Amino acid sequence: MIYNDRGLSEEQRMMRDACRAFVNDFVTPFIRKDWQREWSMKPEGRLPPEILEQAHKIGIRTLGIPEEFGGTPLDPKTEVQTFAMISEEISRGDAGLSDKLVQIWKVSVLLRNVAPRHLQEKWFPRVAEDPSFLLAHCLTEPRGASDRWLPYDVPEAMMHTRAELKGDKWVINGRKQFISNGYDAKLYVVYATTKPGAGMTKGTSSFLVPRDTPGLTVQRCNETLGGRFMNNGEIVFEDMAVPKDHCLVQDTALTKAGVYFRPGKIIQASKNLGIAVAAFEKTAEYVQNYVQGGRTLIKHQAVAIRLAEMATKICAVRSLLNEASRAVDEGAPDAEALVNMVKLFASEEVFKVCQHAVELHGGNGIMLDFGVEKHLRDAAVFLHMDATVDISKFKIVKCMFPETAGVYAGPEK
Repeated sequence: MIYNDRGLSEEQRMMRDACRAFVNDFVTPFIRKDWQREWSMKPEGRLPPEILEQAHKIGIRTLGIPEEFGGTPLDPKTEVQTFAMISEEISRGDAGLSDKLVQIWKVSVLLRNVAPRHLQEKWFPRVAEDPSFLLAHCLTEPRGASDRWLPYDVPEAMMHTRAELKGDKWVINGRKQFISNGYDAKLYVVYATTKPGAGMTKGTSSFLVPRDTPGLTVQRCNETLGGRFMNNGEIVFEDMAVPKDHCLVQDTALTKAGVYFRPGKIIQASKNLGIAVAAFEKTAEYVQNYVQGGRTLIKHQAVAIRLAEMATKICAVRSLLNEASRAVDEGAPDAEALVNMVKLFASEEVFKVCQHAVELHGGNGIMLDFGVEKHLRDAAVFLHMDATVDISKFKIVKCMFPETAGVYAGPEK
């Protein structure tokens, strides 16, 4: 196993151990015993409710929710570091389950920072009490995804989803795509343009929208290559009206969303790291027990070298992850650059680790029932989540050289 206990508090160790036991006793056995279930085209039945109920029981579902409303208390000085530690452990069992749970954490952090008190009092207890209650953050649209992640505040990149204030209601029309938990969430944070032409940071508002709001339609579940126990969804809004007080941040919503995005990048990297750890553990066991050419695989130098590369990549990702998560917890000035660096670095290095894992398993590596190829599929998804690889690189450079890093290309002439 490749773990690092240095710097963890006693409380963090206890949480990690409880989460590790949950993964070992419930998640991994389910994944291995019922591996075909991942491929069900009925998203409602993919993940048994018992898994979320057990996650709820040990308190890892309600991280990020204020303690006064039933959430699991965390030390605010190390909250993001704890998020990273727990999401890695869950992802070691299954990346899709991790995706499902961390959306609750991230959206809860956002809501406790921007939602008015009466909405917190109404919704946080419901989330905390119901093991099946999921949250979703609706930003990406069919037309325009990566350009929304570019750090250029221009009208051409504004959202096509629009919200208009009509009397005491905001009326929203548009469509969102590739939304984590979008298919089965019960409460959504929805972003929409409220001042066309003003630029994204000056004309985008956010709204809290219950699933049963008239005019909201969950159009479909997006069938993904990996992370399939999180039901990614497409959502349509047709003259959907929400009360005026359900506007969380008017016009400047994206400037307030850093409390969601920065921990989100850390969690993306840590989920990815969990996949790599699982792939490494499986591979290390395999090469020390499988015989080929008259000797166990690990005694072949080519195999040993690959295993060493896998371990080194994992430790390198963890080191950068620790640095970036501390920067977020401390509010350091380089936090924005670091979170994009670790998200980028983890996505590329973990994919390579999983490629090694598949290849070191030989023919078994590509067999669905053997379970190793799943890690490669899950890792592939992270190359595209929360910004693509190239967009992440643009963001890093823009953080480092904001005055000279280039400008948005603009519309076609």
